[in-house]
Order: sequence, then structure tokens, then C-alpha cells
Amino acid sequence: MRRKRAEKRDRKPDAVYGNVALTRFINYIMKNGEKTAAERVVYAALKAIEKEAGENPITVFEKAMDNISPRVEVSSRRIGGANYQVPREVRPERKFMLASRWLIDAARSKKGKNMAQSLSEEILSAYKNEGTAVKKKQDIHRMAESNRAFAHFSW
Repeated sequence: MRRKRAEKRDRKPDAVYGNVALTRFINYIMKNGEKTAAERVVYAALKAIEKEAGENPITVFEKAMDNISPRVEVSSRRIGGANYQVPREVRPERKFMLASRWLIDAARSKKGKNMAQSLSEEILSAYKNEGTAVKKKQDIHRMAESNRAFAHFSW
């Protein structure tokens, strides 16, 4: 018997900018339940973005997340003893989650700088449609495009 569907949570906006997406992003950055440390990192990164770009950091953040978030992805499907990579559309919640994950991984992989600096650099490069996270999105889109022949296997 299947379980019931998980209910959608109402998320509260963050304290400084009043943005719900930023709250989700802070929660993704958080490690070991240290939310204040994650907030400190994100707010420092947004201050650096405001200084460097000279624009509202929330609009820069949202545009960067929009540039990173994928439209399609591939999921593995077993049919007749063979595994196929089937391209599928991505749900909006998953889009944000994937974009956040790629952005955070790209920032964490940069060595020699603190997390706030590398995060602000990665957000700015994503805002300009370049950088590691955007490359990851393009790779996923390329993979989905090359496996378009298996789209009829989607369920």
C-alpha cells in the first residue's frame, strides 16, 4: 500500500531580505544544523555582490538561479533488459533544488577562499551565464538532447 503524499510546507521568508527562495538556499547551505553560520555566509556573499555588481543582490541571485535551473533532465528507465536515459521535464521545486545544489557544489570546490567569497563569485558568474554551475546545466541539457530518441519511453 502506498503512503500518502507529503504535504507542501509553508516556508517563512528570511529575516533580512524577506525572500522565501533565499531561506531555502540558506537551508541547503547549512551543515550540522548551524543555521546562523549559513546565514552569515549567504548574507556576506550578497553584500559582496551588491558591492561588486552595484545592483539589488536579490535580483542578481534570482537571475543567477534562473540561469542555472534546468528545463529537462534524464532519468534512468529499465525496459526489456536495457537501461535507457529518458529525458524528462523538471518540476519547479526540483529546478530550484538542483540549481542550488550545483551552485553550492561549485562554490565549495573553489579552494583558497572562504565560502562567502567563492559563493558571491559563483553567483555573479551564473548571473552572467558562465561558470561551473551553468556548465553543469548545459551538460545535463546536452545529455537530454542526445537521448531525445528515447522520449517515448517516458511514463
